[in-house]
Amino acid sequence: MTAWPNHADAWRQWRDALSGERMHHGWLLAGKAGLGKRDFAMAAARELVAEPGVPQPEGDHPDIITLTYGPKDDKGEKAQADGKPFERARSIRVKQIRTMQKRLVTRPTLGSRRAIIIDPADDMEKSAANALLKSLEEPPVGTFFLLVTHRPARLLPTIRSRCRSLRFPALRDDELAALLNDAGLAPDPQAIAAAEGSLGVAMRFAAQDLAPIARVIDGLIKGGDTGLTGRGELVRLIGPRADRERIQAVLELAQSLVSRTARACDDKDQQARLIETYAALVSLAAEVPTANFDPGMLPFEIGTLLVAAAPASNPAHG
Repeated sequence: MTAWPNHADAWRQWRDALSGERMHHGWLLAGKAGLGKRDFAMAAARELVAEPGVPQPEGDHPDIITLTYGPKDDKGEKAQADGKPFERARSIRVKQIRTMQKRLVTRPTLGSRRAIIIDPADDMEKSAANALLKSLEEPPVGTFFLLVTHRPARLLPTIRSRCRSLRFPALRDDELAALLNDAGLAPDPQAIAAAEGSLGVAMRFAAQDLAPIARVIDGLIKGGDTGLTGRGELVRLIGPRADRERIQAVLELAQSLVSRTARACDDKDQQARLIETYAALVSLAAEVPTANFDPGMLPFEIGTLLVAAAPASNPAHG
């Protein structure tokens, strides 16, 4: 498991609570994606359920339940049961929450505590979030919830109010470089700059070969695109049939580069355009997993949003 240098304060708070008289039953592990919150949740859950003198399994633990994206449909559920690859849903569904809740009526298997990890909690369906709220309001004795969240504001306020937050800070550039090196990846300065403290983004930058795309995005932000040449190149580099993972990686990269440009900008009008573009990219990224976008047009839409942020920007469609 990765040795995360940005987890020290979260571990201090968690272990102080664990050694106290009354451990809070709900925890929000909050911070941008790619900061190791899932690793923390798994390790913290193991500390929580472990008891002196009770042997603990090395692999899957019967008292740690993890909910994430499940099978998309009945066909996927059958493939999962058969140990075969399956297409995942784009959200955490109410069926998963209710299945988990049925297990809560029984006692933990090995000790007196059970941990429920939901990752990412901000991708729960509304009905799933409402169902979970009932368990958070009246948690079974010995049951603790760890909700991994990249965007806490997307959670129901009533869920946030019933949880204690652990904040995970972004990684410094030198920490990112060291972690990339440990992973066997060259610490590309461009990847580190674009990642803005997220190891996940930096690793996707390398895996998706985003350096050429980063150069085009930077050009669209700073110079616009009078003849559609830049947007055409962006479409070519992303690919006409890019999968969800690649599109999300490009959107993360675009958000990062727009944010960095906005922070360095002295022109208030352009800074306002950059902020508007950033918000539009965030909104688009939230829609992509569930909306039925034309895969050929989506890269062009990303480019058009970027052009709107450029100095003396072009009209929205060139």
